[in-house]
Amino acid sequence: MRVVVDLSRCQGYAQCAFLAPDAFRMHGEEALMYDPEPDDAQRERVLRAAAACPVQAILVDRLEGRPAPLEAARS
Repeated sequence: MRVVVDLSRCQGYAQCAFLAPDAFRMHGEEALMYDPEPDDAQRERVLRAAAACPVQAILVDRLEGRPAPLEAARS
């Protein structure tokens, strides 16, 4: 899984840091730090964090060669 955060869009609401603290964390009051390739064990938390972002600044993508969740469910 690959995570990209549009830091120019991020407003520091920290919902992601609350929902997936191993992948996202606040540095100070406004700067977000994140793991661009969190391990698959964090998938559900990261997806929830992305969905909870009030400004939709988080994009979650699959890595090449690994099926997306919907593709895996259909197999």
